[in-house]
Amino acid sequence: MAMRLSAGAAKPACDINTTPLIDVMLVLLVTLIVSLPLLTHAVKLNLPVFSPPQITAPPAIELEIDADGTLVWNGSALPDLARLENYFHALGSAAVQPPIHLRPARHASYDLVARVMAAAQRNHLHDIGFVNVAEFKD
Repeated sequence: MAMRLSAGAAKPACDINTTPLIDVMLVLLVTLIVSLPLLTHAVKLNLPVFSPPQITAPPAIELEIDADGTLVWNGSALPDLARLENYFHALGSAAVQPPIHLRPARHASYDLVARVMAAAQRNHLHDIGFVNVAEFKD
């Protein structure tokens, strides 16, 4: 409490010292701000677990092109490129297409390899790749 003395006034004037009140309010405000993040609660949801459908990929097709132009489909020789085209057409209409591993011989005709790849592309086969091209077979 403070007293104010004036020349003409005989009564003391009382004023409240607000500094400690402001200090206490600031401490309470900081305590509230610090404790609020601790009071937040997470909402736990039971979401369904995604499980992708189990699609088994068919085994890869081994397609060899020999130096003399012979086409070998999984170990059996094909008579001509038309038979290979029929095989490609059957694979292209399947729901799940198997990968095709193409193994050209070192001295195989580039034209034949290009025609085989063009036949695969015409029949919408996309998973075709060269296998073991670093060590061409003779």
